[in-house]
Amino acid sequence: MTVRIFDRPDIQQFLRTLSGLDNEGGDPRVKQLIHRIMSDLFRTIDEMDVTPDEYWTAIAWLNDLGAAGQAGLISPGLGLDHFLDERLDAIDAELGIDNPTPRTIEGPLYVAGAPVEQGFARLDDGTDTNGHTLIMHGTVHGADGQPMPGATVEVWHCDTRGFYSHFDPTGKQAPFNMRRTIIADENGRYRFQSILPSGYGVPPGSPTEALLSALGRHGQRPAHIHFFISAEGHRKLTTQINIEGDPLVNDDFAYATREGLVPPVIERTDPESIQANGLEGPFAEIVFDIHLTPLVEGVDNQVNEARRRAVA
Repeated sequence: MTVRIFDRPDIQQFLRTLSGLDNEGGDPRVKQLIHRIMSDLFRTIDEMDVTPDEYWTAIAWLNDLGAAGQAGLISPGLGLDHFLDERLDAIDAELGIDNPTPRTIEGPLYVAGAPVEQGFARLDDGTDTNGHTLIMHGTVHGADGQPMPGATVEVWHCDTRGFYSHFDPTGKQAPFNMRRTIIADENGRYRFQSILPSGYGVPPGSPTEALLSALGRHGQRPAHIHFFISAEGHRKLTTQINIEGDPLVNDDFAYATREGLVPPVIERTDPESIQANGLEGPFAEIVFDIHLTPLVEGVDNQVNEARRRAVA
């Protein structure tokens, strides 16, 4: 037996009513979006013969997801964050804007208010003894290709256990460990010392993992480092680099890997390099220059200040 009711006039009228399209109050944009989303959901239930048990299982999953605070985790897992980036790329292409440094997803673990340093910062507090020392540096360039003194480079990453400060379930890390804001020097250069982060996965047994498992997918991410880069007269860039050599660098559950965002990791073992960086042993070096793009008619058309972010 095949039953289809979506196209019935009373169902279509019901969709208009529940979306508030029959009244004058409310937000017109929200009404349009809810009408489209609910229409697509009704059609899916109708055409896919979704059973009540399947529907209420999904509602229970949404409740679990909200209770775990993982909406920001399943969003990249289902490719929505990457899709938004692809749309921004397409908009830039229409505007004739080239992005020498690709954008990629922010992720859900940024915390505002990190200590500010000039030119150089030590990110880690030295307590993660499993970490391999990292020296990362580069130059921030403006839209004209020239270095950008005073550019702001916000950087954050996890430790060797895959935990971020402020979100560490063990409570081991101090606030803002492996998080800093670096102001580029007079030559537009930034530089920091930290440790190479590790890859990590979504929490075991979590609703995010449950859905990914049902899709036959894993919930693992390769090792990576996040960045916000800002400078006067330019659009804020959200990006991250992956650590070269990670076996999952091209199999990220969050779809954040992009061409141009996997810089070489150079192992330095020679005494001259070690001494020049004030270190006591071998270290890894990453050089990553950053190119910003100009405002569009005086406006940052890609900024998302309305996004709710953690503030320490």
